[in-house]
Amino acid sequence: MGQSRNVAVVTDTNSGIMEDEAARLGVFVVPMPFVVDGVECFEGIDLDAKRFYERQRAGADIATSQPSIVDLGKRWSTLLETHDEIIYIPMSSGLSGSCETARSLAEHLDGRVHVVDDQRISVTQREAVLDARAWLDSGKSAAETCALLEQTKLDASIYIMVDTMSYLHRSGRITPAAATIGSVLKIKPVLQIQGDKLDAFSVVKTLKAAKRAMIKALANDVRERFGGMENVHLYVAHTDREDDAQAFAGEVRAAFGAADVYVDRLPLSIACHVGPGALGIGCAKRQI
Repeated sequence: MGQSRNVAVVTDTNSGIMEDEAARLGVFVVPMPFVVDGVECFEGIDLDAKRFYERQRAGADIATSQPSIVDLGKRWSTLLETHDEIIYIPMSSGLSGSCETARSLAEHLDGRVHVVDDQRISVTQREAVLDARAWLDSGKSAAETCALLEQTKLDASIYIMVDTMSYLHRSGRITPAAATIGSVLKIKPVLQIQGDKLDAFSVVKTLKAAKRAMIKALANDVRERFGGMENVHLYVAHTDREDDAQAFAGEVRAAFGAADVYVDRLPLSIACHVGPGALGIGCAKRQI
Protein backbone atom coordinates (compact mmCIF):
# COMPACT_ATOMS: atom_id res chain seq x y z
CA MET A 1 0.00 0.00 0.00
CA GLY A 2 1.17 3.53 -0.76
CA GLN A 3 1.25 6.42 1.62
CA SER A 4 -1.91 8.51 1.20
CA ARG A 5 -1.81 11.18 3.87
CA ASN A 6 -0.65 13.94 1.49
CA VAL A 7 -3.10 13.32 -1.37
CA ALA A 8 -5.79 15.96 -1.88
CA VAL A 9 -9.16 14.95 -3.32
CA VAL A 10 -10.63 17.76 -5.41
CA THR A 11 -13.97 17.94 -7.20
CA ASP A 12 -16.27 20.63 -8.61
CA THR A 13 -19.61 21.96 -7.40
CA ASN A 14 -21.44 19.75 -9.91
CA SER A 15 -21.01 17.10 -7.21
CA GLY A 16 -23.35 19.11 -4.98
CA ILE A 17 -20.48 19.65 -2.55
CA MET A 18 -20.01 23.30 -1.62
CA GLU A 19 -17.07 24.84 0.22
CA ASP A 20 -18.42 24.40 3.76
CA GLU A 21 -19.26 20.72 3.28
CA ALA A 22 -15.95 20.10 1.51
CA ALA A 23 -14.10 21.24 4.61
CA ARG A 24 -16.11 18.82 6.76
CA LEU A 25 -15.47 15.94 4.36
CA GLY A 26 -11.75 16.59 4.07
CA VAL A 27 -11.87 17.36 0.35
CA PHE A 28 -11.60 20.47 -1.83
CA VAL A 29 -14.03 21.94 -4.34
CA VAL A 30 -13.76 24.12 -7.44
CA PRO A 31 -16.79 26.42 -8.02
CA MET A 32 -18.38 26.02 -11.46
CA PRO A 33 -18.87 29.26 -13.42
CA PHE A 34 -22.06 30.39 -15.15
CA VAL A 35 -22.79 33.35 -17.39
CA VAL A 36 -26.04 35.02 -16.34
CA ASP A 37 -27.16 37.82 -18.68
CA GLY A 38 -23.56 38.30 -19.71
CA VAL A 39 -22.11 38.34 -16.17
CA GLU A 40 -19.87 35.53 -14.93
CA CYS A 41 -20.98 34.02 -11.61
CA PHE A 42 -19.62 31.14 -9.53
CA GLU A 43 -21.76 28.46 -7.90
CA GLY A 44 -21.53 28.53 -4.13
CA ILE A 45 -19.82 31.94 -4.11
CA ASP A 46 -21.97 34.63 -5.74
CA LEU A 47 -24.64 32.35 -7.26
CA ASP A 48 -26.74 30.15 -5.00
CA ALA A 49 -29.63 27.92 -6.01
CA LYS A 50 -32.34 30.31 -4.82
CA ARG A 51 -31.00 33.22 -6.86
CA PHE A 52 -30.34 30.98 -9.86
CA TYR A 53 -33.96 29.79 -10.04
CA GLU A 54 -35.29 33.30 -9.55
CA ARG A 55 -33.24 34.47 -12.52
CA GLN A 56 -34.11 31.40 -14.60
CA ARG A 57 -37.86 31.78 -14.05
CA ALA A 58 -37.56 35.47 -14.92
CA GLY A 59 -36.17 34.50 -18.32
CA ALA A 60 -32.50 35.37 -17.79
CA ASP A 61 -30.03 34.19 -20.41
CA ILE A 62 -28.04 31.56 -18.48
CA ALA A 63 -25.20 29.52 -19.92
CA THR A 64 -22.88 26.96 -18.37
CA SER A 65 -19.15 27.45 -18.49
CA GLN A 66 -16.08 25.73 -17.07
CA PRO A 67 -13.30 26.77 -14.72
CA SER A 68 -10.62 28.71 -16.56
CA ILE A 69 -7.31 26.94 -16.99
CA VAL A 70 -5.65 29.84 -15.16
CA ASP A 71 -7.95 29.64 -12.12
CA LEU A 72 -7.69 25.86 -11.99
CA GLY A 73 -3.91 26.04 -12.26
CA LYS A 74 -3.73 28.49 -9.37
CA ARG A 75 -5.94 26.27 -7.20
CA TRP A 76 -3.84 23.20 -7.91
CA SER A 77 -0.57 25.09 -7.32
CA THR A 78 -1.78 26.21 -3.91
CA LEU A 79 -2.76 22.65 -2.96
CA LEU A 80 0.52 21.22 -4.19
CA GLU A 81 2.33 23.41 -1.70
CA THR A 82 0.88 21.28 1.09
CA HIS A 83 0.10 17.99 -0.70
CA ASP A 84 2.24 15.59 -2.67
CA GLU A 85 -0.48 14.71 -5.20
CA ILE A 86 -4.00 15.67 -6.25
CA ILE A 87 -6.86 13.47 -7.43
CA TYR A 88 -9.26 15.68 -9.41
CA ILE A 89 -12.79 14.33 -10.02
CA PRO A 90 -14.69 16.74 -12.32
CA MET A 91 -18.12 16.25 -13.83
CA SER A 92 -18.50 13.70 -16.65
CA SER A 93 -16.61 14.45 -19.87
CA GLY A 94 -19.80 13.65 -21.77
CA LEU A 95 -21.56 16.63 -20.18
CA SER A 96 -18.77 19.23 -20.17
CA GLY A 97 -15.36 20.01 -21.64
CA SER A 98 -13.95 20.76 -18.19
CA CYS A 99 -12.50 17.25 -17.79
CA GLU A 100 -10.46 17.53 -20.98
CA THR A 101 -9.27 21.01 -20.01
CA ALA A 102 -8.14 19.67 -16.65
CA ARG A 103 -6.30 16.76 -18.27
CA SER A 104 -4.43 19.12 -20.58
CA LEU A 105 -3.34 21.19 -17.60
CA ALA A 106 -2.32 18.14 -15.57
CA GLU A 107 0.12 17.08 -18.29
CA HIS A 108 2.38 19.97 -17.24
CA LEU A 109 2.54 19.07 -13.54
CA ASP A 110 4.98 16.14 -13.51
CA GLY A 111 2.40 13.49 -12.73
CA ARG A 112 1.37 15.08 -9.45
CA VAL A 113 -2.24 15.69 -10.55
CA HIS A 114 -4.44 12.76 -11.57
CA VAL A 115 -7.63 13.70 -13.45
CA VAL A 116 -10.28 10.98 -13.29
CA ASP A 117 -13.06 10.97 -15.89
CA ASP A 118 -15.55 9.44 -13.49
CA GLN A 119 -18.46 9.92 -15.93
CA ARG A 120 -20.74 11.00 -13.10
CA ILE A 121 -22.51 14.12 -11.90
CA SER A 122 -24.56 15.24 -8.90
CA VAL A 123 -25.15 12.71 -6.11
CA THR A 124 -23.25 9.90 -7.83
CA GLN A 125 -20.25 12.17 -8.43
CA ARG A 126 -20.40 13.07 -4.74
CA GLU A 127 -20.33 9.38 -3.84
CA ALA A 128 -17.21 8.87 -5.97
CA VAL A 129 -15.51 11.69 -4.07
CA LEU A 130 -16.40 10.04 -0.76
CA ASP A 131 -15.12 6.69 -2.07
CA ALA A 132 -11.82 8.28 -3.13
CA ARG A 133 -11.33 9.86 0.28
CA ALA A 134 -12.13 6.58 2.02
CA TRP A 135 -9.76 4.55 -0.17
CA LEU A 136 -6.94 7.00 0.51
CA ASP A 137 -7.66 6.98 4.23
CA SER A 138 -7.49 3.18 4.19
CA GLY A 139 -3.92 3.41 2.90
CA LYS A 140 -4.29 3.16 -0.86
CA SER A 141 -2.05 5.30 -3.03
CA ALA A 142 -3.27 7.97 -5.43
CA ALA A 143 -2.61 5.64 -8.37
CA GLU A 144 -4.51 2.77 -6.74
CA THR A 145 -7.42 5.05 -5.89
CA CYS A 146 -7.61 6.41 -9.44
CA ALA A 147 -7.61 2.87 -10.83
CA LEU A 148 -10.53 1.97 -8.54
CA LEU A 149 -12.45 5.10 -9.57
CA GLU A 150 -12.02 4.15 -13.23
CA GLN A 151 -13.07 0.56 -12.59
CA THR A 152 -16.25 1.56 -10.74
CA LYS A 153 -17.30 4.71 -12.61
CA LEU A 154 -20.27 3.06 -14.34
CA ASP A 155 -21.64 1.58 -11.10
CA ALA A 156 -24.32 4.27 -10.87
CA SER A 157 -27.66 5.37 -12.36
CA ILE A 158 -29.78 8.52 -12.32
CA TYR A 159 -33.31 9.05 -13.68
CA ILE A 160 -34.83 12.56 -13.87
CA MET A 161 -38.40 13.67 -14.56
CA VAL A 162 -38.51 17.07 -16.26
CA ASP A 163 -41.49 19.25 -15.36
CA THR A 164 -41.50 21.18 -18.64
CA MET A 165 -39.81 20.76 -22.00
CA SER A 166 -39.22 24.47 -22.50
CA TYR A 167 -35.76 24.51 -20.92
CA LEU A 168 -34.65 21.45 -22.90
CA HIS A 169 -35.66 23.41 -25.99
CA ARG A 170 -33.76 26.53 -24.93
CA SER A 171 -30.60 24.52 -24.30
CA GLY A 172 -30.84 22.82 -27.70
CA ARG A 173 -31.58 19.38 -26.29
CA ILE A 174 -34.86 19.02 -28.20
CA THR A 175 -36.44 20.67 -31.26
CA PRO A 176 -39.02 23.49 -31.05
CA ALA A 177 -41.64 21.14 -32.51
CA ALA A 178 -41.02 18.52 -29.83
CA ALA A 179 -41.23 21.17 -27.12
CA THR A 180 -44.53 22.47 -28.49
CA ILE A 181 -46.05 19.01 -28.78
CA GLY A 182 -44.88 18.16 -25.29
CA SER A 183 -46.45 21.32 -23.90
CA VAL A 184 -49.79 20.74 -25.65
CA LEU A 185 -50.00 17.09 -24.61
CA LYS A 186 -48.67 17.80 -21.08
CA ILE A 187 -45.93 15.23 -21.58
CA LYS A 188 -43.21 14.99 -18.96
CA PRO A 189 -39.98 13.38 -20.23
CA VAL A 190 -37.97 11.09 -18.00
CA LEU A 191 -34.23 11.35 -18.72
CA GLN A 192 -31.42 9.07 -17.62
CA ILE A 193 -27.74 9.48 -16.84
CA GLN A 194 -25.77 6.25 -17.09
CA GLY A 195 -22.19 6.82 -18.08
CA ASP A 196 -21.34 9.99 -19.91
CA LYS A 197 -24.62 11.24 -21.41
CA LEU A 198 -27.99 12.74 -20.56
CA ASP A 199 -30.43 10.69 -22.64
CA ALA A 200 -34.17 10.24 -23.09
CA PHE A 201 -35.62 7.28 -21.19
CA SER A 202 -39.41 7.51 -21.42
CA VAL A 203 -42.32 9.95 -21.44
CA VAL A 204 -45.21 10.12 -18.99
CA LYS A 205 -48.16 12.42 -18.38
CA THR A 206 -48.27 12.77 -14.61
CA LEU A 207 -45.93 13.15 -11.66
CA LYS A 208 -47.32 9.93 -10.20
CA ALA A 209 -46.53 8.03 -13.39
CA ALA A 210 -43.04 9.53 -13.50
CA LYS A 211 -42.30 8.42 -9.95
CA ARG A 212 -43.57 4.93 -10.73
CA ALA A 213 -41.44 4.71 -13.90
CA MET A 214 -38.30 5.94 -12.17
CA ILE A 215 -38.67 3.60 -9.19
CA LYS A 216 -39.26 0.66 -11.54
CA ALA A 217 -36.22 1.53 -13.68
CA LEU A 218 -33.94 1.96 -10.67
CA ALA A 219 -35.22 -1.23 -9.03
CA ASN A 220 -34.27 -3.10 -12.19
CA ASP A 221 -30.77 -1.57 -12.11
CA VAL A 222 -30.34 -2.46 -8.45
CA ARG A 223 -31.42 -6.03 -9.09
CA GLU A 224 -29.74 -6.70 -12.44
CA ARG A 225 -26.58 -4.58 -12.26
CA PHE A 226 -25.73 -4.19 -8.59
CA GLY A 227 -26.87 -7.42 -6.96
CA GLY A 228 -29.52 -6.12 -4.59
CA MET A 229 -30.35 -3.37 -2.13
CA GLU A 230 -27.61 -4.21 0.33
CA ASN A 231 -25.06 -3.17 -2.31
CA VAL A 232 -26.24 0.36 -3.15
CA HIS A 233 -26.67 3.89 -1.86
CA LEU A 234 -29.99 5.51 -2.85
CA TYR A 235 -30.64 9.16 -3.66
CA VAL A 236 -33.38 11.61 -4.56
CA ALA A 237 -32.42 14.81 -6.37
CA HIS A 238 -34.41 17.81 -7.56
CA THR A 239 -34.39 21.30 -9.02
CA ASP A 240 -36.18 23.67 -6.68
CA ARG A 241 -38.82 21.31 -5.28
CA GLU A 242 -37.40 20.40 -1.89
CA ASP A 243 -40.73 19.46 -0.25
CA ASP A 244 -41.68 17.12 -3.09
CA ALA A 245 -38.20 15.61 -3.01
CA GLN A 246 -38.47 14.87 0.70
CA ALA A 247 -41.87 13.29 0.16
CA PHE A 248 -40.54 11.23 -2.76
CA ALA A 249 -37.67 10.05 -0.57
CA GLY A 250 -40.27 8.58 1.78
CA GLU A 251 -41.85 6.72 -1.14
CA VAL A 252 -38.43 5.45 -2.22
CA ARG A 253 -37.65 4.21 1.29
CA ALA A 254 -40.92 2.30 1.31
CA ALA A 255 -40.48 0.89 -2.20
CA PHE A 256 -36.94 -0.34 -1.61
CA GLY A 257 -37.14 -1.12 2.09
CA ALA A 258 -34.28 1.31 2.57
CA ALA A 259 -33.41 2.87 5.91
CA ASP A 260 -31.93 5.98 4.36
CA VAL A 261 -32.16 7.95 1.12
CA TYR A 262 -29.85 10.93 0.58
CA VAL A 263 -31.69 14.00 -0.76
CA ASP A 264 -29.89 16.79 -2.59
CA ARG A 265 -30.52 19.32 -5.33
CA LEU A 266 -29.31 18.63 -8.84
CA PRO A 267 -26.34 20.79 -9.83
CA LEU A 268 -27.09 24.08 -11.53
CA SER A 269 -25.35 22.84 -14.68
CA ILE A 270 -28.14 20.26 -15.07
CA ALA A 271 -30.77 22.79 -13.96
CA CYS A 272 -29.73 24.97 -16.91
CA HIS A 273 -31.03 22.22 -19.22
CA VAL A 274 -34.02 20.84 -17.31
CA GLY A 275 -35.28 23.95 -15.52
CA PRO A 276 -36.97 24.14 -12.12
CA GLY A 277 -39.37 21.42 -10.99
CA ALA A 278 -37.32 18.39 -12.01
CA LEU A 279 -37.34 15.37 -9.72
CA GLY A 280 -34.94 12.46 -9.86
CA ILE A 281 -33.85 9.20 -8.30
CA GLY A 282 -30.45 7.55 -8.36
CA CYS A 283 -28.15 4.94 -6.93
CA ALA A 284 -24.46 4.10 -6.73
CA LYS A 285 -22.90 0.80 -5.82
CA ARG A 286 -21.31 0.62 -2.39
CA GLN A 287 -17.54 0.39 -2.79
CA ILE A 288 -16.27 0.60 0.78
